[in-house]
Amino acid sequence: MAKNYAAADVFGDIYPPRQIRVLGAGRFGRIAVERLRGRFPGALLTVYDRDKSRVAQISEEFKICGEAAECLASMGGAKPDEEVWFIPSVPVHVAFEWVLSELAPTGNPRRLSVPQEVDLQVPNPMRSPSGALYASFASFLCPDNCNEPDQLCTHTGKNRPGNLYELLEGIHVPGFEVFVQRSRQLAPGVGGYPGRSLRELAARVAQKPGACLVATSCRCHAVINALEWSA
Repeated sequence: MAKNYAAADVFGDIYPPRQIRVLGAGRFGRIAVERLRGRFPGALLTVYDRDKSRVAQISEEFKICGEAAECLASMGGAKPDEEVWFIPSVPVHVAFEWVLSELAPTGNPRRLSVPQEVDLQVPNPMRSPSGALYASFASFLCPDNCNEPDQLCTHTGKNRPGNLYELLEGIHVPGFEVFVQRSRQLAPGVGGYPGRSLRELAARVAQKPGACLVATSCRCHAVINALEWSA
């Protein structure tokens, strides 16, 4: 596989993926299905969306699941299979919601707004009404088929300023731990992670009671949420 698709370097036993769940059947979900079908023709693709009609429009070739599922926490409480790759294509921070659902039975988690100190430590910060913080190395609209190369930006042709997921790991806010879920590309413009990563993320957070930042990030873009919980 091309170097850009580094998932095989870390998840060789489950790459190429055999099962893929696309969360969302909107524009980006449709793009994801099309590109993943071309790249992994043998994988079982399942699409989740609250609107059955949107799911049905994608293709009859796939096993279509039309129940309301915007994120892992709403999938009937089922544990994410370690071998299944999840492709978030909904306006929900899926990894963060999963951590909340895992902590809920015993930890009494509470959502927090991301501290203002974080804005000064990330590129092009943008706040959402929900309290989440978005960050990006790009100050422009990226092409939806970017293949996230190691060295050069596909839009500008210039050297990358680094990897955003590594920058986020260095965020320092007194009283907050930082946990980063890396999104890995499976196809141009299509990123996700296996259930194994989500389980590891939840386990790491569960070892650190208190306040924390939970981020999901690829090389260039990220979403960050905050929570507090007690053991």
